[in-house]
Amino acid sequence: MSVLELLGASAVAEARRGLRAGEQLRAQLLALAGGAGTVRVHAERSWASITFKGTRHTLQIRFEGVGEVAQAEAMIALLPDHEFSIPGQMVADAGVIDVDQRVLPCPTLTVTVEVLLLEDD
Repeated sequence: MSVLELLGASAVAEARRGLRAGEQLRAQLLALAGGAGTVRVHAERSWASITFKGTRHTLQIRFEGVGEVAQAEAMIALLPDHEFSIPGQMVADAGVIDVDQRVLPCPTLTVTVEVLLLEDD
């Protein structure tokens, strides 16, 4: 029995759309950081209210070196007003929830970002 038969076409399409949305979010966050940084963790979990449903994404991005740290600082400043473009999704909330900065032996900045994507049907 195939996945399609087990879950149904709508469930499979929804799972594919969610995966694409997460990948697009990841790519757009890295683009916002000028292409700098490495995503170390990307977790997502379902989210729903009475009127909306979507996914909450938590990404931990590490920036190494003076140049990448500067790009990270720019991303942090731009994130609150950034307009994401993810088909079928709307960003309800995006923010930095944690920052860990190290100076030695090499400047590093690890930024944890949380984004709530709502389905925009």
